[in-house]
Amino acid sequence: MTEGEAKARHEDYRSGYVALVGRPNAGKSTLLNRLVGEKIAAVSNKPQTTRFAIQGIITRPEGQIVLVDTPGVHKPGYLLNRRMMTHVHNALEDVALVLLIRDASAPTGNGDRFVLDLVKESNKAAILLLNKTDRLADKRKLLPLIEWYGEQHEWQAVVPLSARTGDMVETLVSEIIKHLPAGAPLFDEDELTDQPVRSIVAELVREKILGTTGEELPYVTAVVTEKYDEEREDLTVIHCAIFVERQSQKKIIIGHKGERLRETGTRARHDIERLLGKRVFLQLFVKVEEGWRDRPQLLDELGIEGKR
Repeated sequence: MTEGEAKARHEDYRSGYVALVGRPNAGKSTLLNRLVGEKIAAVSNKPQTTRFAIQGIITRPEGQIVLVDTPGVHKPGYLLNRRMMTHVHNALEDVALVLLIRDASAPTGNGDRFVLDLVKESNKAAILLLNKTDRLADKRKLLPLIEWYGEQHEWQAVVPLSARTGDMVETLVSEIIKHLPAGAPLFDEDELTDQPVRSIVAELVREKILGTTGEELPYVTAVVTEKYDEEREDLTVIHCAIFVERQSQKKIIIGHKGERLRETGTRARHDIERLLGKRVFLQLFVKVEEGWRDRPQLLDELGIEGKR
């Protein structure tokens, strides 16, 4: 491609940062993974899975979307939660477009109104995503929801979709690009995220913990990758530390004779091997750090920072 052709292409090209916001468990991370085509964000059926503003990069011939996945919007209690909400506010300040995602199969509650107010206060162009349409036997149930949101705010578009099945996701991509500013790509087209692999690995391990512990474990776990060794071409050696607040929680994660921890490790290793395309040796350790959710230094070490 000549310099003139490249310049002409970029004149028609659109790119920008896009914030994805919604209540906990609205399907944000599932949508991020679906759009990017790789598992870069932790997904679970428990609220507040996402603790970092993860950037997923979606590149198409007509434009590039840099998607910022945010923690589920909630009223913060612990320092951890306050820092998570800081990430939400930071994301809304720095983007060209906001995507409000909500579970269309659930009734509207105060949490939905709270998220809507955040979007309105941001004064940014916004698209409404009505997710989990695969759970609706009758799609006509979407109409009152679309009408209600339309009365509350002016949307650039309304897209009913299913992040789980992929229905209407490509339509969403086209709508997003249409409302981005003109500009050259922000990242190389083969890049999927700005997150280091060590962070993605830790999030995948944490996702499996949430899956294997079910409702037994309160939401008090964090994972950090302490060792990431790629000296051998055919094998990556990874050690992850799992932080909990009490000895009783450590026992829950380990399980009877270590069975639950082994199951967590096996599930996480399979996902990590798919991500890296090579064999992985994964070692998990459980550490008790009392009150870690309210300890600034430990939150800093875990990468859950406060103000930028």
